[in-house]
Amino acid sequence: MTIELILAVARSFLFVLVTMLPILNPAATAPIFLSMTEGASPATRALLARRIARNMFWLMTGSMLIGSYVLDFFGISLPIVRVGGGLILASVAWRLLGATPSTLDSRTALAEAYTPDHAHRQAFYPLTFPISCGPASIAVAITVGVALHDVEIVFSLARMGGALMALGLIGVLIYLAFRYGEHLLRLIGEAGTAVFLRLTAFILLCLGVQIVWDGLRELLLEVMSVPVHLAAVRAIVGAG
Repeated sequence: MTIELILAVARSFLFVLVTMLPILNPAATAPIFLSMTEGASPATRALLARRIARNMFWLMTGSMLIGSYVLDFFGISLPIVRVGGGLILASVAWRLLGATPSTLDSRTALAEAYTPDHAHRQAFYPLTFPISCGPASIAVAITVGVALHDVEIVFSLARMGGALMALGLIGVLIYLAFRYGEHLLRLIGEAGTAVFLRLTAFILLCLGVQIVWDGLRELLLEVMSVPVHLAAVRAIVGAG
């Protein structure tokens, strides 16, 4: 039994890590974080990186453990979550695409205005949601949480433990990417950084549109399936 539990923990750890890490993708979201916190001091960015990693962990944990029950309680379907979250993600990316390059004076003003209190207000929205973990990752986390359940409570707890370990490791990777991402961007220079930020914002915009489209497509399929069900019911009633 002990070996089986260890294997269950290891499998769920690898399963969640392989599933969630490409979607959360700290390396891709780090440039967006740096762009939205321009003017912040290194200490403020380090504080934000810790809070975002912590927020991500609890948001993904809640989505895995109780996400499906919360949606059922409020009568919200996953396609609606995708449409709403995708719209938010696309709007944030659009603002990033339209942002003008900052001058030396504007950077000085940003540095004076970006206080720790300002950073605290932005830690969850929009830096954690939808930038670091958006509707796609929440939807996947809910699906993964359902897959981790087992008929035996002991194995369910073991799988959830492995999942939490994987989320903890992803949180550490997010912290490192956000905390030290500025040093990596310095290697490509200011011009290369501007191009990279615009490209990342465009990809983020496309991702938001894709998430909205996926949600709308599922909703349209549900609407189109209603006449089919009604026709089947009428055929059964007529045959009877």
